[in-house]
Amino acid sequence: MSKKALKLVSALALAGLFITGCGSGDSASTSSDASKSTDKGEEVNLIFWDENSGPDRTPIWEKLIDDFEKENPNIKVEYVGLPKDEAKSKLDAAIAAKDTPDVASLQSSWLPEFSIRGALLPLDDYFKKSELKDLINEGSIKFNREIVQDNKLYGVPYTQNLDILWIREDVFAENNLNAPESWDDFFTDVEKLTKDDMYGYTIRGGAGGSLQLQRLMYAYSGITEYVNKKGKSTVNDPKHVEFLEKYFALYQKNTPKSDITNGYKEMVAVFDTGKAAVLHHNIGSYGEHSKSLEANQFEAVPLPKSEEGNYVAEGGNTIGISAFANSEHPEESWKLVEFLNSATSQSYWNEKIGQIPTNSDVLNEDWIKDAQHIKVAFEVYDDPDTKLYEPPFYLPDYRSILDNKVDPGIQAVMSGEKTVKAFLDEWAKAIEDSKVKYDEAME
Repeated sequence: MSKKALKLVSALALAGLFITGCGSGDSASTSSDASKSTDKGEEVNLIFWDENSGPDRTPIWEKLIDDFEKENPNIKVEYVGLPKDEAKSKLDAAIAAKDTPDVASLQSSWLPEFSIRGALLPLDDYFKKSELKDLINEGSIKFNREIVQDNKLYGVPYTQNLDILWIREDVFAENNLNAPESWDDFFTDVEKLTKDDMYGYTIRGGAGGSLQLQRLMYAYSGITEYVNKKGKSTVNDPKHVEFLEKYFALYQKNTPKSDITNGYKEMVAVFDTGKAAVLHHNIGSYGEHSKSLEANQFEAVPLPKSEEGNYVAEGGNTIGISAFANSEHPEESWKLVEFLNSATSQSYWNEKIGQIPTNSDVLNEDWIKDAQHIKVAFEVYDDPDTKLYEPPFYLPDYRSILDNKVDPGIQAVMSGEKTVKAFLDEWAKAIEDSKVKYDEAME
């Protein structure tokens, strides 16, 4: 490990981000327990962790794993589903205990920290020999390399995402309203659509709310620098204060009271059961909406443009397949990584979930051309005026700041315990302090 990496590890330890000792009792067994032999023809056992399990996604992974095992009869894969809100902590514990799976689906924002901790297997040598090198979105591969300290490839993205608004198309039509195109339209529509039997909107106040909130903030402000050249965060920019004061004023007046603790599943359920007319999430909740609502009842629309008149989206909004350094079977682990990023696998997963494949061989398939929510995503990404803001994924504790400081801060604002300005100032300071530690470690 390099001196820089060691310094970063020390900084992480001081920040309390490392979990020492063994993992929790309900953590899955690892490859060290389950693996036998790499000899040709002898059975090899791999363990795969899914960072966002549930009734909609687990069957998809199980089907793909079954297909993989049919193609590779000497390799058996155990699927372990992690609830989204617990995934990061379980991975932290597994890494600390050196009790990791062989392969996992990981959010890109986790790669900097996990790679510094020496948990992940560099995939560069495998990738350059694979046909995937000419198929996987070049920008997503470049981004994954740029955010880690040693510029190596620690995950192959299998899906791309985009935050949007989901609207009840039927409800908008009944009220003679068009989909909101400006932020003024958004707030006005939410007010008009709040009635006795329906709220105009639903806020994700529970776990994961920070990720959605910052995408809304930057879409509103049009700011693209998360941390400026002077090391100051733009999180607490006056435009963000302005937006959030209006946004949180919706709580309880135009949203359910339960929003303060609602995570992803609860928030989606509010919309899908007809209790809210507008939902902010991303195209990846299409699968849930399509099971609960008829095709003419819901519609994806872009987040409103900034006051400067352009779309602003988050760069690096991907999830990838990674292999872990502790695996006793790196070759077989790569086979699984490669299989899950094949055109067939990516097409099956992304069509069911509703996100954008990174494998170019999938992009001309009929389901891509016919999916309304995918068309919206392409509309935004292909717009020459669209700007991307890039959160500081390279900060090892970036995600921990969001999970452990910002998520609780959102609830403090919604409950009236904290002002929007105080909340954003604390958020900005946490990012700035992290940036100072990072810069010192990199000197």
